[in-house]
Amino acid sequence: MTAEAAGVAPRGPLTFITLTVLIDAMGFGLIVPVLPALVSELGGMPMNEAATMGGFLIMSYALAQFLFSPVIGGLSDAFGRRPVLLLSMAGFALSSLGAAAASTLAMLFVARILAGVTGASYTTAYAYIADVTPPARRAQAFGLVGVAFGMGFIVGPALGGFLGAGGSRLPFLAAAGMAGLNLLLGLLVLPESLPRHLRRSFDWRRANPVGSLRRLSTLGGALKRFAITYFLWMLAIQSLHGVWSYIVAYRYGWSPFDIGLSLTLVGVLAVLVNGLLVKRAVDMLGEWRTAVAGIMAGTIGYVVHIFAHVPALAYAGIIVGGLGGLTIPALQALMTERASATDQGELQGGLATLASITVVAGPLIFSQLFAAFSGAEARLHAPGAPFVLAALLSAAALALMLAAERPGKG
Repeated sequence: MTAEAAGVAPRGPLTFITLTVLIDAMGFGLIVPVLPALVSELGGMPMNEAATMGGFLIMSYALAQFLFSPVIGGLSDAFGRRPVLLLSMAGFALSSLGAAAASTLAMLFVARILAGVTGASYTTAYAYIADVTPPARRAQAFGLVGVAFGMGFIVGPALGGFLGAGGSRLPFLAAAGMAGLNLLLGLLVLPESLPRHLRRSFDWRRANPVGSLRRLSTLGGALKRFAITYFLWMLAIQSLHGVWSYIVAYRYGWSPFDIGLSLTLVGVLAVLVNGLLVKRAVDMLGEWRTAVAGIMAGTIGYVVHIFAHVPALAYAGIIVGGLGGLTIPALQALMTERASATDQGELQGGLATLASITVVAGPLIFSQLFAAFSGAEARLHAPGAPFVLAALLSAAALALMLAAERPGKG
C-alpha cells in the first residue's frame, strides 16, 4: 500500500521539500536587512529614495517570476518535479554569487532577475507536495511549508543582520553557500514524485502568463473565487514584503540588526501558526473558516501598522497579523482539492503567476506611497500610508470570502 493510499504523506520527500523551502527562505531572509544599505550604497542615494529603487528591484524579481512561473510549472508537469527543482537550486546559488559581486545597480538587477527565474520553482515544490500528499492532509502539509518559511525568517534575517555588520555583500555569499549545499543534498536524496503516466506534453499556449491565468479561470467557479481572494491577500502582503525594511528604518531609525530582529519575530510567529495552529484550526473550523479567520487577523494587523508611530505598536501589529498565516495553507488546500492530479503543476503555476503580479505591482505601488507620504517634502506626513491600502485590500478579500457560498467541506 502506498503512503497516499494509506492516507499519509511519505516523510522523506516532504522532509526534503520542507528543507528546500527553509533554505530558500533563509537565503531570502539573509539579504533583507542589508538590501536597503546596498541599494543606497550602489545608487548613492538617501534611504527614502533607495526605497523607490528597492521597489523597482523587487519588481524586476517578480516580473521574472511572473513570466517563468507557468513555464516552470508546465515543465514540471512534462518532465517531472526533480530535474526542475535541482536546476532551480543551481540557478539560485549563481544569482546570489552575482549579487555579492555587483558593483553597480545594473549588476544587482541582473542578479535579482536570475533569482526570480529560479525562484519560480516554488510552484514545483507545491506541486510536489500535492503529488505525494492525500487531499485530507494537504492543509497540514502546506502548513509545514509555512513552518519552513517561518524558520527561514527566524534564522535568515537574524543571521543577515549579524553578517551585515561585516559588509552588505557577506549575506549574499552565505545564501549562495546554502543553496549549493541544498543542490548537493537534492542530487543525493530527492526522488521523483510524478509518475510518467501522469505527465503531459509541454504546451507553450498554456505555459505563459496569459494562458496560465485563462486555464486557471476554467478550472471551476469555486476555484476562481478562491484565486481572486488569494490575489487580493497576496497583494496586501506586499506592503510588508516590499517596503517594511524602509518604513521601519525611516520611522524608527532601525539598524539592519533591528530590522532583522523584527523579521525574526515574524518567523517565530509563522512557525507557531503553521506548525501548531493550522492543523488544529482546520480540524475545528474547516478550511474555509480557517482562511476567513486568517484574513480577519491580517486586516486588523494592517490597521495597527497604520498608526504604529512607536516600535511597540509595530511589534503589536506583527503579533496580531501573524495569525494571517492561517490563510494560505487553507486556501491552498481548498484549491488543490478542486484540481486533478495532472493539473497540479499548472494550478501552482497559475497561482504563482497571480502572486508574481502582486510582487511586480505591489512593491512599486507601496514604495511610491511611502515615498509620497514621507520625507521633508511630503505634503502630508504619513509613512504608514502603504498599510492603509493593505488594509483595504485585505478587507476586500474578507468580504469576498464572506459573501461567497461556503464550500461544503470547509
